[in-house]
Amino acid sequence: MLIDTHSHIYSEDFTHDRDEALQRAYESGVKKIILPNIDSGSIKHMLDLVDAYPHLCYPLIGLHPTSVEEDYKDELQAMEYWLDKRKFHGIGEIGIDLYWAKKFEEEQKEVFRYQIKLAKQRNLPVVIHVRNSFEETYKIVKEEQDGHLKGIFHCFTGNENEAQKVIDVGFHLGIGGVVTFKNSNLDEVISKINLEHLVLETDSPYLAPVPKRGKRNESAYLVFIAQKLSEIYNVPLTRVAEITTQNARKLFEI
Repeated sequence: MLIDTHSHIYSEDFTHDRDEALQRAYESGVKKIILPNIDSGSIKHMLDLVDAYPHLCYPLIGLHPTSVEEDYKDELQAMEYWLDKRKFHGIGEIGIDLYWAKKFEEEQKEVFRYQIKLAKQRNLPVVIHVRNSFEETYKIVKEEQDGHLKGIFHCFTGNENEAQKVIDVGFHLGIGGVVTFKNSNLDEVISKINLEHLVLETDSPYLAPVPKRGKRNESAYLVFIAQKLSEIYNVPLTRVAEITTQNARKLFEI
């Protein structure tokens, strides 16, 4: 059994074959899929999918950093409205993106910190988006870590020093398709990190792993990531599945 801790399978990319994609995931051993939110516009699509597949799909709620604009206070209000109305298994996808969205950098930091505080108040994990912003993101996480903050640095692609910082602050590393890319160097980085600190993710429809690189990603392809970790750590695939699934179950309480 595998758990995909990060999939946007509710997105428009799956409009024509969403049910089939979920069936393929299940048949590939992916028995739980965590759905991170983007903004107020994605909530209904995500929750409709959760209602249709309540034992397979588990929602998070949060405001993605690239959706932080002038109306961010209204967006946060929408998040809190839903947080009071429905059960969510975490706050995400949140964080700081200085690749696509540098214009609202200060607002992103404010929104990120605000959502971290929400997570701590409700004893929920956070799923953190980091792009061109590791130091800025890590600084806020470290300042907010009071023993009650937990979660994942999603789509981790950093170096060994950054990986150790994430672990030291009490977080897991989310490992996705990049680990299968020939020139990513991520396999070397995580080979020095204990498997106990990792969870698996696809980030579908993005970042499909080898041998599907360049195609639309989907949760069924999580098995290729697990197989790569099996090679890196020289342990059976079942061991990778056991440890990463246990990590995800504990973190998201599923």
